[in-house]
Amino acid sequence: MKLNVLDVTLRDGSHSVRHSFTVEQVRAAAKGLNASGVPYFEVSHGDGLGGSSLQYGLSKTDELKLIEAAVSECTTSQVSVLLLPGIGTKEDLQSAASLGVKMARIATHVTEADIGAQHIELARSLGLKTVGFLMMSHMAPVEKIVEQAKLFESYGAEIVYVTDSAGAMLPKDVTERISALRQALQCEIGFHAHNNLSMALANTIAAIKAGATYVDGSMRALGAGAGNTQTEVMAAVLERLGYETGIDLYNLIDTANDVIAPLMQQPQEITGSSLILGYAGVYSSFLLHAQNAAEQFGIDERDILMKVGEMKAVGGQEDLIYEVAQNLASKREVVP
Repeated sequence: MKLNVLDVTLRDGSHSVRHSFTVEQVRAAAKGLNASGVPYFEVSHGDGLGGSSLQYGLSKTDELKLIEAAVSECTTSQVSVLLLPGIGTKEDLQSAASLGVKMARIATHVTEADIGAQHIELARSLGLKTVGFLMMSHMAPVEKIVEQAKLFESYGAEIVYVTDSAGAMLPKDVTERISALRQALQCEIGFHAHNNLSMALANTIAAIKAGATYVDGSMRALGAGAGNTQTEVMAAVLERLGYETGIDLYNLIDTANDVIAPLMQQPQEITGSSLILGYAGVYSSFLLHAQNAAEQFGIDERDILMKVGEMKAVGGQEDLIYEVAQNLASKREVVP
């Protein structure tokens, strides 16, 4: 069975390095991914095209320059971009396409596929491989996910992703969702994991067994929260399981070790706070914001994350983190 591995180090990993990728770093990573035979890899701000902002974090380097550098190194691999409607615009997508991007993943909250219709239609008209990306998929019942996935397919998505943005799912959750989509859709299905409960690889394998043919990973697991399924580990395990990926494992390991490891600001591991992300079902990219707010207001970041989880906050509501932190600090100050 042929699987398509999509590496998100240069997009999801942007969260972990505070959006500080340089042209040289992206070029080196892209060269390694291309030499390793990884079919697709994603480049953009962590929150997708247009994400560089005070709310989401400012990029050190214009993402279009990073995309251009990545494309220039590709002879077999293809570059993907992520776009969240309301953050990225149709003009951003057109600019990326003009630089040679070959795939666009249109990401919405799991119950809001309808806001991605025009972006999916535009991506198809630009000749891009077009993906519907259902974020925070743990928050909706299977029936709702099927409904939203069908919307994406009707707009022209060639692949629909179940996305465990909080790293909150267990293998049975993944199996239920992917199996239901496989029965309901004609298009291909993908899965994107986070490792906040140490389930990323197990969940990815569950997704494949249930019918997913596109799976995401990041080198050294570099990504938001506790990171993603580790691409080089996933490639090795899939080979052992008999799946065809076309990836040169040695080259991929070398790229992870020689290019990605030196630029990491800290080891990618499951800390107490990233564990709480998965436990409370909180968007993985909230972690650094919660850490900043905890330092600013002198409170435990885990308390912030638990409260945000209770509020069922989703991507785009990062401002709530600071409001929650301020409220928690005020309550603590008045306790006798």
